[in-house]
Amino acid sequence: MAKITAHGLSAETPAGWDGQIYVRRPLPAEELLQTAAADDGLEAPIGESTAPIVHLANFALPADRADFGGGAVELMESGAVFIALIEHDPAVVDTPLFQHPVPWPLSPDDFSPEQMQRTLPGQAGVQRFFATNGRAFCLYAVIGSYRTRALLTDIVNDALSQVEIS
Repeated sequence: MAKITAHGLSAETPAGWDGQIYVRRPLPAEELLQTAAADDGLEAPIGESTAPIVHLANFALPADRADFGGGAVELMESGAVFIALIEHDPAVVDTPLFQHPVPWPLSPDDFSPEQMQRTLPGQAGVQRFFATNGRAFCLYAVIGSYRTRALLTDIVNDALSQVEIS
């Protein structure tokens, strides 16, 4: 296992997994106009939050991907899992949307094709908002096969059990 740590977040990535903790970099004003139509998922428009994001996957993550896995989930095979933990502005931590505890472990029934950001054949997702340690997050996880969700949910839960938020 390899441990990745940054911005008060850490995760253990088993052999064969890929993971990254990053903060979207804000664009300078002159670049904002040039890149307004492009979204590589790693740059934040001026004024947009640049809070930490964790991506974990049991496949190689492409360099160009969006916060919720666009560019990565399209590459998933049936046994693949993708996990995103996206931190939100501290000002929202006390709002009703985030008034939930850490949502894992997940159950197979939590995953649904209807919870995908964008429906992809065979895949299922789950999205949960929560707060912990004074920080607000969205968990978004995708599994490559709805039919084998029991097995894949165990894999997701094993990965999430290695995540620490301080």
